[in-house]
Parts: sequence; structure tokens; C-alpha cells
Amino acid sequence: MASSSIAVAAALILCILVAHAHGCYAKHHAAPSAANSSWLDANATWYGAPHGAGPDDNGGACGFKNVNLPPFSSMTSCGNQPLFKDGKGCGSCYQIRCLKSDHPACSGVPKTVIITDMNYYPVSRYHFDLSGTAFGAMAKDGRNDELRHAGMINMQFKRVPCQYPGLTVTFDVEEGSNPFYIAILVEYEDGDGDVKQLDIMESRPGAVSGGKMAPTGQWVPMKESWGSI
Repeated sequence: MASSSIAVAAALILCILVAHAHGCYAKHHAAPSAANSSWLDANATWYGAPHGAGPDDNGGACGFKNVNLPPFSSMTSCGNQPLFKDGKGCGSCYQIRCLKSDHPACSGVPKTVIITDMNYYPVSRYHFDLSGTAFGAMAKDGRNDELRHAGMINMQFKRVPCQYPGLTVTFDVEEGSNPFYIAILVEYEDGDGDVKQLDIMESRPGAVSGGKMAPTGQWVPMKESWGSI
């Protein structure tokens, strides 16, 4: 999210929306926006290296970096529009599973993935284009490669709370920010809430308090640029 600014931000506040199942999206297109939803049918494909995080640069359209490392640990996915939600779905957590009826190598054991990228070419209403790691994780022990060789399978998914033990919501000032423009990447929002609005409080030019520029006292809403920025 970005905002024109005459001074670097003095403070930030994050407003969390506990989303409800009947949100802004039409019912026939809406993905679960709250945890504890029922299982829904989807298609799954995978891309990148078989044991990788998906994108070659370990990033993606959400702006997250190093998704091959904890807490993402390569368990990531591209989501089509009902999942990506023009970037508002970035960082959402879903349990995924595939059953023996979907493929003989499927374990049926739920695994958690995080939306970190956009799926531009969906093949169904809900399409998870998973990292090779996440796709293989749905398999029975020792049959990960067999499942990946299927290429595309039917699967089920549901929204679950995100859990990032030892981490709190993080605001990263993006490269290219300056006294006139600031871009913030929001990461690690625990629970089943979505980021509804990010506000920023600017410092007052020329005003000094204790050797530091004094805040204006006024919160200003920022605008989403792309992904989770």
C-alpha cells in the first residue's frame, strides 16, 4: 500500500476486518473469507521446481520475499481471482487435501498453504497453482513425485486461520520509498482477519519534539498499489 507523503511516516496502524462469508463478492464467485468454512472443490496444478517454492525468485505477485524460508517454507500457492482477490487475498491461509478418489497417491491429510501469487490462467472456478513442494505434500509418504507427475488433480480446500508462532504483524518499508512517497509491505497477519485498511500518520515538517519531527496527529488512509503493498 502506498501514499504520497511530504515526510516519512511517524506511525502506522493496521485495521483488521473479520470477514464474513457473504462479503463483497458475488456468491457464485466468492471464496471462503472466514475460517472454519466447509470443504470446497477445486483444481490443483503446480509450477516451478519439484521441491521449490514456485517462483524462481522465491517471491510472487503479492510482494512477499523469500517464500522458500520460514514461515512460508515453500508451502505456497498462486490463487485465481476468487482466492487472490486483487491482492486482498495475499497471505490468506487454506487447508488443502486430495483424496484417493482424486488420485491413488493422495493421502487425504490436510496441509496448509499460503496465497503468495496470482494465477492468471485458471482452469476452474477455484484453481490453486501450487508450489512443487505444496503439491507433493498432499501425497502419501514416498509418493510425492508420483503425485506431481499427475500434473493436475481434483482437490478440496477450506479457509483456516494463519498461524505464525513467534512473529507479529510486520510492516516493511519497500525499496524506492522516499520523503515524498512511501510503500509498505504488510506480512504475517495472524488469525482469520483480512487487512481492510492501512492508515499512516505523517510527521509535521519543521516541527521538532525532543529532537524528532512531531506527528501531525491525523491518520490518513493509504491506497493499495499491488499485491500486499
